[in-house]
Amino acid sequence: MSHNQAKQDPIKLFEDWLSDAEKSEPNDPTAMTLATVNADGMPQARMVLLKGADENGFVFYTNLGSAKADDLSHNPVAALVFHWKSLRKQVRISGPVEPVSEAEADEYFASRARDSRIGAWASKQSQPLEGMFELEARVAKFAVKYAVGDIPRPEFWSGFRVKPKTIEFWTDRKFRLHEREVFNKTDDGWNIQRIYP
Repeated sequence: MSHNQAKQDPIKLFEDWLSDAEKSEPNDPTAMTLATVNADGMPQARMVLLKGADENGFVFYTNLGSAKADDLSHNPVAALVFHWKSLRKQVRISGPVEPVSEAEADEYFASRARDSRIGAWASKQSQPLEGMFELEARVAKFAVKYAVGDIPRPEFWSGFRVKPKTIEFWTDRKFRLHEREVFNKTDDGWNIQRIYP
């Protein structure tokens, strides 16, 4: 795909920018802010890691008992922000959210490090914790339980896909004359518009 073609395809353009970030960011180039809205209408934001991006959307994984999963059960929409300081670039994404398939979740879970899979079983994400000893005891419990053999994916652990309706690419320029291009999803593809900084 040529540079001009990439400029017309926001997913390809995102992949190009992420590839650049993977070469220049000192830590976690896939880190993104995930913004949701809870049942009371209060916005919530936190950092998560991108685990897949293609024409179908942007994927992350979590404990289904977490605050973010609860928010998405009430309001299945989200916004994402990538900010790569080393590149002086930012990408904003917003759209509806859907669960990933069981097969996708199983495949990704199986690819995780063994200790991370144990951690998924041990953590009651977003629930009250008396102290670190309680968490360490739960890690030890599941490490013994799954000392040999495969570690299955917990039923309470899966992923979500943000299906982009809007993607904005922002590039820092001198004198705050930043470059901003917005891609809006239509029935025919993507409508591209440059906007003022």
